[in-house]
Amino acid sequence: MKGNDGFLEKKFRLSENNTNVKTEVMAGITTFMTMAYILIVNPITLSAAGMDFGAVFTATALSALIATLIMALYANLPFALAPGMGLNAFFALSVVKGMGYSWQFALTAVFLEGIIFIILTFFNIREAIINSIPLNLKRAVSVGIGLFVALIGLVNSGIVVSGKFHVGDGKLDGLVVQLGNLTSGPALLAVIGLLITGVLLAKGVKGALLIGILVSTILGIPMGVTNVEGFKLISAPPSISPVMFKLDFSNVFSVDMLIILFTFLFVDMFDTVGTLVGVATKADMLDENGKVPRAKQALFADAIGTTLGALLGTSTVTTYVESASGVAEGGRTGLTALSTAGMFCLALLFSPVFIMIPGAATAPALILVGLFMMSPIIKIDFDDFTEAIPAFLAIVMMPFAYSISEGIVFGMISYVILKTFTGKSKDVSPLLYVISILFVIKFLV
Repeated sequence: MKGNDGFLEKKFRLSENNTNVKTEVMAGITTFMTMAYILIVNPITLSAAGMDFGAVFTATALSALIATLIMALYANLPFALAPGMGLNAFFALSVVKGMGYSWQFALTAVFLEGIIFIILTFFNIREAIINSIPLNLKRAVSVGIGLFVALIGLVNSGIVVSGKFHVGDGKLDGLVVQLGNLTSGPALLAVIGLLITGVLLAKGVKGALLIGILVSTILGIPMGVTNVEGFKLISAPPSISPVMFKLDFSNVFSVDMLIILFTFLFVDMFDTVGTLVGVATKADMLDENGKVPRAKQALFADAIGTTLGALLGTSTVTTYVESASGVAEGGRTGLTALSTAGMFCLALLFSPVFIMIPGAATAPALILVGLFMMSPIIKIDFDDFTEAIPAFLAIVMMPFAYSISEGIVFGMISYVILKTFTGKSKDVSPLLYVISILFVIKFLV
């Protein structure tokens, strides 16, 4: 592209963000590759609730496509969205299996959550929550997300596995997590992919993460990790009709609905806030006041995605932490998200290709993204314990509790308590006090 006359240059302000079309497209494809697992995992999870697997696959791809398009064209940010992990498990295992409600009722709860988020975003409440997070905590969130993403990669590949432990006589015996069998196919492939991608990064090869994923996928064929049985290049997407527009409002005013709604709202809100803050911090996108640019537009994409996703037939749509992989490849604008959205569109037609990519092939990219996300730690003030302790708790609780939102909870509550009881309450905004009280209530209820 020459000059500033190109449509993409004008729309996404590429020069202003020190990027170009090639970098953005590669970044978008990389983001998609690291999150493409959701196209299979989400249908598997929701099918446990009795939903049609094929229909949920199509709903997953369409909801991700639409929400990510909104992020690209409205917010001009390099973040991708899709039905969220954890939230889909709560949907299927807690609401449907545990509480005995129909999946149609659970979809209704997701739909109402989306409507509430649209209202909260319109009145700038969610944006105010983002802006209330202290700068050192924002840096800590980026680091914590890095460790969390790395852990996801390690677990997905089998390099790290659940340990054998039991609680007896009030004591925890054994290991919570441990090293997996590195000679097994997935773990070995992930280690090889990690070394290949590391060499590419060290040599400064553009698109190193994406190349690593593709090479690992190919190597996985003779290793028996990449499944090519019955492979077809093109396949029409399954019909969405079994799950589309299947809401059930019959028990909408029940106490259970309030509990379900609160859980969906809490987890999604702070997962999204954490992802936006953490990835934007790593990308050096925060403005001079430490705020995420165009946060309101980004939150609208999340809220609209959730609302439309429920109508299409899938659980809560949220901003994906795997967006960090695209940012690590240099993605800085909505063109990255547009490229990711384009890949979800292709996934509807070339679903066998994307389904073929094993988790072990994307694991090296996620592990190395953890490395990239660590850099803000050098800017955290570790000399002031009222700043250092909350930052530390936010960092470690994300991987240890396997939750971005729980890391934010521990960071915020400890920040408020330490500042208040050391005579530094002026550092705490009124909104931060309110949020922390709500967090405490959540733990007590």
